[in-house]
Amino acid sequence: MPSFAQALEIAGLPKNAIADYQLGGAYPPVPGVTVVARDSTAEPVPGLYNICYVNGFQTQPGAAWPPQLLVRDQKGRPRVDPDWPDEHFLDISSEKNRNDILQRLTGTLSRCAQAGFNAVEFDNLDSFTRTQGALKREDAIAFATLLVKAAHAQKLAAGQKNAPGLTNSERKQIGFDFAVSEECHRYAECASYSNFYGDQVINIEYVGHIRGKLSELCAARDLPANTVIRDRNLISPGNKGYYFDNCRFREANPRE
Repeated sequence: MPSFAQALEIAGLPKNAIADYQLGGAYPPVPGVTVVARDSTAEPVPGLYNICYVNGFQTQPGAAWPPQLLVRDQKGRPRVDPDWPDEHFLDISSEKNRNDILQRLTGTLSRCAQAGFNAVEFDNLDSFTRTQGALKREDAIAFATLLVKAAHAQKLAAGQKNAPGLTNSERKQIGFDFAVSEECHRYAECASYSNFYGDQVINIEYVGHIRGKLSELCAARDLPANTVIRDRNLISPGNKGYYFDNCRFREANPRE
């Protein structure tokens, strides 16, 4: 039986995909790259499979949101992500809030689709783990389900971003079509994605933070074949510290 996405003719990741992850700045991908992930404010690359990054569960830095849609502390101040202090948690704890937040994000999804993106990845699904109990797991599952339905309505494939602890039943309920993981090798989480999504996984490892030797990374057991190796700040070529590689490139050209 075809999936919901297949029924809508939504395209998953291409076969033997080679991805680049460009959230820190858009630039022409090197020859051979077939998939590019960029921020929703950037333009897709003509002729490639393009993934639109959307911060689905937290605010983008500098973005203005109504106070009633933000998680607040006991003094009424918006709670910030301890890892990203310029991002506030979206308050998805009620059905009304989830619908109001979805309405605002639907405009972003529409822009992604109209620009020519093929898919969207929703970041920070696991933000409920950092809100000191203000948000619950079931809130995140409920809102993720709404986000995926909204993406599919725009003919965009929808990607799970991180959150390896999701159960298979939760993934089925939400309806994700693929996954984007960060450092699944470093934290021994790759199987949690590949066992469910098969080859529909993009993994990003960060040079300087890799577990073991870089030369051994791509031979690691359970590592998704489409593993991107980037600098941690995801900067553009020409800037000090820029780094890009992909395990499918390294298979053809082994090097340190």
